[in-house]
Amino acid sequence: SASIRLIAACAALLACGLVGAAQGGVATAAASPVAPSSDAMVQGFAADVVRAGDAAGMAFAVLDKPSATVTVFDARGQFLARSAVLLGQAVGDVAPPDIGTRPLSRVKLNEKVTSAGRFVTEGGRNHTGEDIVWLDYHQALSMHRVRNVKGENRPQRLITPGVADNRISFGCVNMQPSFYERYIDPMFGKQKGVVYVLPETQPVASLFPFAQDHGTALAGAAAAPR
Repeated sequence: SASIRLIAACAALLACGLVGAAQGGVATAAASPVAPSSDAMVQGFAADVVRAGDAAGMAFAVLDKPSATVTVFDARGQFLARSAVLLGQAVGDVAPPDIGTRPLSRVKLNEKVTSAGRFVTEGGRNHTGEDIVWLDYHQALSMHRVRNVKGENRPQRLITPGVADNRISFGCVNMQPSFYERYIDPMFGKQKGVVYVLPETQPVASLFPFAQDHGTALAGAAAAPR
């Protein structure tokens, strides 16, 4: 309902640290123009998606939490771009079912999870009118442009060579504004697409039975610098 969506939109703003935040600058690291060789496991999962027809003819993206990256593919499974992202602060794959309606004061550190799963996207807007892309509005889980939240240095975290500092949000996926505007908004906001958030605490096939054996986490716990 409209009221549920409004509540979820407000919760998403809080959970992603947007309320009262100033506009952040565009991170300087550009999206990769070609598929990097270190991304072979994600490429393998994408091939499984195409083989199974799981994206149902839609463009899709694969979010690998250990490497803190999102990789975008067209409907045929052709690589388009890859970018660093910021994610939920806690390691885990399942957020509490009521996370989207709780005040921040009641969200524990171990609950700040970017949920794993298959999400059909939907464009939406936050309470300021800015466009975002919903993964699951009941969880207040969305993808959006990074914002410069006071004291968190979020734009800078996107361009550091390591990944440890990419875990900062309450669960939402933050990315460079330029990447969001070029790929995410047109392919997943203005139309439906599929985002696969891969699990990091359980085998990939436990959530995606069509996938071949890609291990527990595609990039491994000690991901190489991007």
